[in-house]
Amino acid sequence: MRELLMIAIGSAIVNNVVLSQFLGLCPFLGVSKKINTAAGMGGAVIFVLTISSLITSLIYKFVLVATGTEYLQTIVFILVIAALVQLVEMFMKKVLPPLYQALGVYLPLITTNCAVLGVAITNVQENYSILEGVVNGFATAVGFTIAIVLMAGLREKMEYNDVPKAFQGMPIVLLTAMLMSIAFTGFAGII
Repeated sequence: MRELLMIAIGSAIVNNVVLSQFLGLCPFLGVSKKINTAAGMGGAVIFVLTISSLITSLIYKFVLVATGTEYLQTIVFILVIAALVQLVEMFMKKVLPPLYQALGVYLPLITTNCAVLGVAITNVQENYSILEGVVNGFATAVGFTIAIVLMAGLREKMEYNDVPKAFQGMPIVLLTAMLMSIAFTGFAGII
């Protein structure tokens, strides 16, 4: 149990996928304009990352290793992730149309979100068990959600600030992301 807690804290806070590993920056910068949209994207990423961690771990351990075709892991992982994102997209389009419209092009981009593929590959490289892989996937997605919602909150507040003309738009967003990254680096000594 202690090992699972260490994996969860390490993946969500200490080695935050966005602020420490710099994976998944496209949706982080693109969808973090409003808290509601950022939380919706975070929820979609939590679902996709958790389920893809489970499925890719099962496929890797029981199919790829058993048949000696581990070299196909990247292709298989991409196909699994793409299928899961399609399921999430269809679900959101049917059940949550406003969120689906708000996420726009960024929802299909979860398929190419390097954070999702990075977690699947990390699970293999770290030789995590299936349960440890699922915990790693879930915690990484929670860390992504924390980062994107924090950024969205800061961006909403920045709209009302007097920002110098040279820093308006993306420059101030990148500076804010840099400062958040520095702040999260402070958690490095926890584990």
